[in-house]
Amino acid sequence: MTLIRIPTPLRPYTEGLREIDVDGKTVGIILQEVASKYPSIQPHLFDSEGNLRAYVNIFINEEDIRNLSGHETHVGENDKLMIVPSIAGGSGESETLPFVDHAALRTNQASIITLLLIAFVADLALVSSIVALVMLLGTLIKKPGFLPIYRALRWIGAVKPDRLRDYSEPHQFAQGFGSVVLFLATGAFLIDLPILGWTLVGIVIFLAGLNLFLGFCVGCAVYYWFNRLGLPFFQRVAPLDRTPGSRPPREETI
Repeated sequence: MTLIRIPTPLRPYTEGLREIDVDGKTVGIILQEVASKYPSIQPHLFDSEGNLRAYVNIFINEEDIRNLSGHETHVGENDKLMIVPSIAGGSGESETLPFVDHAALRTNQASIITLLLIAFVADLALVSSIVALVMLLGTLIKKPGFLPIYRALRWIGAVKPDRLRDYSEPHQFAQGFGSVVLFLATGAFLIDLPILGWTLVGIVIFLAGLNLFLGFCVGCAVYYWFNRLGLPFFQRVAPLDRTPGSRPPREETI
């Protein structure tokens, strides 16, 4: 048996284990065995063609296998393997991520919060229903629902783009989830349950505020959790250089 050490970012995919004992005579066989025992780790180690991802570094007894025989490097019983993923800012996973304009996302969140607060203060349930519809339409076209407001603010120079390495799909899911909650609120208003309706509106305000002010997207975290469960339609894997749902590091702006 060979001991392979799992880095912190990958432990959620190995049931929290720091080290795993695996049978195998070469590095390649051992990695395939790890992916077989823990399927959710496979997309983090291998690409769609079965090749080890460029940002994943494998060391055997502190020696990079690239300096040895690569995947064919022989592994003895007393050898120790270690997976070392590249971090953001280096040549690694972050460089393969597309750019997402987080200024547009924040404008979207601010618009949602503002309109829903106006709806609550003025007791205008119809406004929350309109916000739900805008969010749903935005999700369907894969854009922030209040993108026109962002474009208008950019045109007058009030905001500037803030493009970060990220996936857009988790944010689209989060927006869609928020629209569903607001449609449930609309249903509550229609059956004369205003307290329930405004509570649901408050949940959306809270989630949008958490994202806007603290940089944590709960809907995105849920998306990545669904991905780990292997659910269909949740194809994006959480980047290794950040907590799932957290805003990308500032140094990745362009």
